[in-house]
Amino acid sequence: MASANSAKKMREEATCSICLNLMAEPVSISCGHSYCHLCIVGFLDNLSYTQPQLDKFSCPQCRAPFLRNSLRPNKQLGSLIDTVRELDQEAWCGEHEEQLQLFCEDDGQLICWRCERAAWHRGHRTVLVEDASPDYREKLEKAMASLRQLEEECRNHKTAMARQITEWNEKIANWRQKIRADFEHIHSFLREEEKSYLWKLEKENRQVLQRLKDGEAALDQQSHELETCILELERRCQAPAQKMLKGAKDTLRRTGAVKLEPPEAPPSEVQTACDVSQLYLDVRGLLRRHQVSVTLDPDTAHRELIVSEDKRQVTRGYPQENQDASPSRFATSPCVLGREVFPSGRHYFEVDVGEGTAWDIGVCLDSVQRSVDTEPQPGAGFWAIRLCSRAGYVALTGPATPLHLAARPLAVGVLLDCEAGLVSFYDTDTASHIFSFPSAAFSGALRPYFQVHLYSPLFLPPPDAAGDKQEIV
Repeated sequence: MASANSAKKMREEATCSICLNLMAEPVSISCGHSYCHLCIVGFLDNLSYTQPQLDKFSCPQCRAPFLRNSLRPNKQLGSLIDTVRELDQEAWCGEHEEQLQLFCEDDGQLICWRCERAAWHRGHRTVLVEDASPDYREKLEKAMASLRQLEEECRNHKTAMARQITEWNEKIANWRQKIRADFEHIHSFLREEEKSYLWKLEKENRQVLQRLKDGEAALDQQSHELETCILELERRCQAPAQKMLKGAKDTLRRTGAVKLEPPEAPPSEVQTACDVSQLYLDVRGLLRRHQVSVTLDPDTAHRELIVSEDKRQVTRGYPQENQDASPSRFATSPCVLGREVFPSGRHYFEVDVGEGTAWDIGVCLDSVQRSVDTEPQPGAGFWAIRLCSRAGYVALTGPATPLHLAARPLAVGVLLDCEAGLVSFYDTDTASHIFSFPSAAFSGALRPYFQVHLYSPLFLPPPDAAGDKQEIV
């Protein structure tokens, strides 16, 4: 077996003097020296570039001349280099130049037979590498299995973390969308209020300007009359005595009766005042400016619904046998409409849902189908939100849109803007926006719409009571 010194000498012979590494694809030149194919070609290319007139080159080691076409592959040297690489994979003792065939259990080191006899390893437990390797390979495999288990756990944690990141990003996206929708709705409100106040201001402007122009016209007429009287008096004063005195008493009586009637003083301040900051902050006040009193229409109530005498509360119970089969009554779904009809304008009403577990609240066209089972969505003439035990809060957009509410509302406000085609919902306790349907062109008048389920009664507080309740909160 080759010694470490022999392996060292073989490696020196197989080393390229240009790159100082084991030769790759060795080629020889006419002087007998060998180099890596790429190294010697690069060397020749550099010389040809700097000295184009050269046709012969000097060996980098001995300076012997050679031609480019003298390069020949050195297959024998290539085989030697493969052998050197194999020898490099074997372990050799750096001190004794012997192969490391033993393993010292005490020090955990590979040693040669001469190291085993040295003083620093004397008395140590040593075994052949072939005998020690199976036990350590088993230990290494166990350690590798343990690390792979940890790696699997790490992957699981990474998967869970990625899922949490995705869920968190979805939550942030939902909240970002909600915040934008809330502010857009407030902006829409403020734009509508701006239009309303500007219209009122323009109306006041027209009225005041008309009064001012009427006063100006009256003053023009009085000024003309005064000028006429003054001219008449001037002519009479300049006339001879007899002509002046003739009819003088009538002239004095007539001109003395002339009085100046000053125009009515216009208002000194603009009456159309608007505190924009207060309007922006008081969302409840903004909504309740359009609040209307809503009561229930028993003639539309499903047979299982019980409407209170004051028409403000509805519960679901047993079928009412004394109800007539009116075409305006809901026949298949436990629904009821409000008595009020909204053909135009802006209207706001509130519904006390309490601790109910299921309900629909919104508005619908007065002409919706009531004798057949219809899915309440805008295509069928319904604009409503729903609470159900399975899906929680949803907007009935078809398909339904999940609503992620920060808190459970005990009362829901509904705002209808017929001209803008908007239906919006609010948590009345916090005055926070819940949902707004996309703008639509309503094909007719609308009415409040309610679907009632067991143990979930709905109550319609009158506007004053709703305001008092809010003040208490």
